[in-house]
Amino acid sequence: MKTLISLVMAMLMLTITARVEAQDEAMMKAWEKYMTPGDVHSMIAKSDGIWNADISMWMKPGAPPEKSTTVCENKMILGGRYQQSLHKGTVMGKPFEGMSLLAYDNAKKTFISSWIDNMGTGLMYMEGTWDEATKTINFKGTSVDPATGKDMEIREVFKLVDDNNQIMEMYCTMDGKEMKTMEIKFSRQQ
Repeated sequence: MKTLISLVMAMLMLTITARVEAQDEAMMKAWEKYMTPGDVHSMIAKSDGIWNADISMWMKPGAPPEKSTTVCENKMILGGRYQQSLHKGTVMGKPFEGMSLLAYDNAKKTFISSWIDNMGTGLMYMEGTWDEATKTINFKGTSVDPATGKDMEIREVFKLVDDNNQIMEMYCTMDGKEMKTMEIKFSRQQ
């Protein structure tokens, strides 16, 4: 009887060990897939370089836009996993610096964008999906409304017009109404 119990226990331990090893192998494969830059990262990398940005900003509906220009440099970082974009120029008559990170999360199959600049102390965060037909990333997220200190919904439409031109449109929802607040036309420096 002891021998039979020992044999059953040994078989059970082998089964558990095999299952744990299979789970470990599956987990390692999932991490490998998650961490390896793919086709979407290569698409993002095509935007590396220096870009001129013509900016139009609307402070209220119907008002004429405030115009400004900046220059940004896009560069893939951390082994081609993320694109860092550094912006410099003059906005609303003041020196301007901003930085974004663009990611594509292989596991979630989602684009992720964050933005910080010297005209605030918060962070804008958005997630988006790719529309192949229009060559557009459609982002949704939140940013703080400085007047209330509360998050407001934001939406961004980022269109890859061609290899040398891009358009970004930003919309904010305040008091239940969406308003276009910004449009940036990017052109690659030649």
